[in-house]
Amino acid sequence: MKNPLRLPHHRSLLAPVLGFADGILTALTLAAGELTNSGDPISLNRVFAIATSALVSGAFVFYVAHYAQLRGELVHAERQLNLLSHGRLASTRLGYAVLKEALWAAALSSVASFLGSLIPLLTGFFLPTLRWGAIVTSMTSLGILGIALAHVVHGSYWRWCIGLVGSGALLSFLGVRLHIV
Repeated sequence: MKNPLRLPHHRSLLAPVLGFADGILTALTLAAGELTNSGDPISLNRVFAIATSALVSGAFVFYVAHYAQLRGELVHAERQLNLLSHGRLASTRLGYAVLKEALWAAALSSVASFLGSLIPLLTGFFLPTLRWGAIVTSMTSLGILGIALAHVVHGSYWRWCIGLVGSGALLSFLGVRLHIV
């Protein structure tokens, strides 16, 4: 019998792909104002500070969401098995496996979020004269990620691509208007 908690190959790709997209979107929200201004280019210290914040927030959010999903699967299994006490499976080896899986997925997602945030930030750092170069590079990366996500979840390539690029454009606009960094 196949272990129901073991992630199929395509689901294991979701953590890094979603982390990568989250990193790009976080960086755009925080730094689009600075990346597109005509003043001083973004500093390397700021690049790594923003990328680190994307890593930390991405790790926390992904861990909580993934752990809650896996614990929910354990609760569902308890109901299917008609167990009288709830939370019993969480105290077994299955509960430990769920914890490890959530931590591993969060680690993958957070590293990918860090790397994804470097796309717009390093583009802005290395090409400061191309004011919108970081945004264009990010939109291209988000379009590619949309296609990758569509493949993983067997969705429409165009919808995922347009959805992520549209989200990136919206968050870039918001980042420019708010000028957070």
